[in-house]
Amino acid sequence: MAFAITQTCCADASCVSVCPVNCIHPTPDEPDFGTTDLLYIDPATCIDCGACADACPVDAIFPAGDLTGPLRAYEQINAEYYAGRDVLADVSVAPNFHRWAPPSFARVLPSDFAPLDVAVVGTGPAGMYAVEDLLLHTNARVTLVDRLPVAGGLIRYGVAPDHPSTKKIGETFARFHDHPRLRLRLGVAADPGLADRHDAVIYAVGATEARRLGVPGEDLPGSLPAATVVGWYNGHPEVAPPDLSAERVVVVGTGNVAVDIARILTAGPESLAGTAIAPEALARLRSSKVREVVLLARRGPETAAYTRPELLALAARGGLVVDAHDRRVADAIEGAAPGEKAAWLQGVPREKVDWSAPPPDGRRVVLRFHSAPVAFAGDAEVRAVVVSGVEGDVEIAAGRVVRAAGFRGVPLPWLPFDEEAGVIPNDSGRVSGRPGEYVAGWIKRGPSGGIGANKACARETVGALLEDAVAGRLPARRRRARARLFGRG
Repeated sequence: MAFAITQTCCADASCVSVCPVNCIHPTPDEPDFGTTDLLYIDPATCIDCGACADACPVDAIFPAGDLTGPLRAYEQINAEYYAGRDVLADVSVAPNFHRWAPPSFARVLPSDFAPLDVAVVGTGPAGMYAVEDLLLHTNARVTLVDRLPVAGGLIRYGVAPDHPSTKKIGETFARFHDHPRLRLRLGVAADPGLADRHDAVIYAVGATEARRLGVPGEDLPGSLPAATVVGWYNGHPEVAPPDLSAERVVVVGTGNVAVDIARILTAGPESLAGTAIAPEALARLRSSKVREVVLLARRGPETAAYTRPELLALAARGGLVVDAHDRRVADAIEGAAPGEKAAWLQGVPREKVDWSAPPPDGRRVVLRFHSAPVAFAGDAEVRAVVVSGVEGDVEIAAGRVVRAAGFRGVPLPWLPFDEEAGVIPNDSGRVSGRPGEYVAGWIKRGPSGGIGANKACARETVGALLEDAVAGRLPARRRRARARLFGRG
């Protein structure tokens, strides 16, 4: 019996390195690594050893025969990834997925390499993968800084509370907080003086600002960035609770964050009891008037931003509907081949929605494609979203709007910043024009990729730092100040 990888896969490739038969793909050196929804186990090659399940930091891997309910589909999903890929064929005809690459040693450190003092800013995945790399593979001393009083970053405040397995990776990271070569400083804001007190600084501060839509009425009361809603139900200390008195909420975007918001706002409160949801959020959901959440996509179902695992979780719960206002949507879904993104919606009910009427009884999520928002209507607050579509401009009555169309980084005043891309300009993690200062994660590459994508990103950054240290390119720091920092001298 083969194993299968399921919904909560973080794609950090911990399972790849322990598989004795190289049956988990894509691997970090393969082209589609970081772009697939999850990693996949080849059922024809898996020997059922279970090493991958033991190594998985988010409990996403199970024997295929033990899968039940919504997870049952993942046996086929894993197998589909390998369909049509002749693993026994010559590599000139098809890629050979089971040939081991020759060993490589990307880093070589001198035997007398002196310990570095490195500051890492941010306790989310990118920062913690950098910390893990430094502590396990070098003799560096690390100061880990976060402006919030609780560590965790994206894991703590960005992952939906009903995804406990995904949040479990936070436990993997937290074991480093007590490492003898790490000093944890919470509730402390980063400042330019960090570079004077350390040999190097890695900024892994994420991308926390909502991307602007550039439409009239965007700043009306009742228009909220996605980070506000996500932070609220995860108990972020700096986020005020949203008003849930509207029966219909429009979410601009169809990415995983948008799907998470729709799922939480329409979930039965009792189904969230016992999860990691903030107690205040659960109490507010019990009195919520929200009955319908509308997810707006600019394009069709063939290019929707959600991943298959997130859509499956939403559909399995029931109450998912596709707005049938545009024949192109039906054509794309009905004509999609197995495995194509539009085919994921085959079997999901489609109906024409009267947007001038209040939502029907019960709770549901409506996917509306080919609907770009052109304005938020209202005087004192949002009362409707105007979208363009095949039938012209349509007004969707809604008392609240959540903007979930992407994120961008926030500048650090002492570092350069690319306003257009929303990142700190860098070369393989090296901050442009700032020797000894580095970036990792979304502030480095933009808001793309899930948790596991930060592992390779952080490794590249740490590799650049070590390469600079060996080559003598790190600026001389005030040794005495660093010694005081760790209680030496």
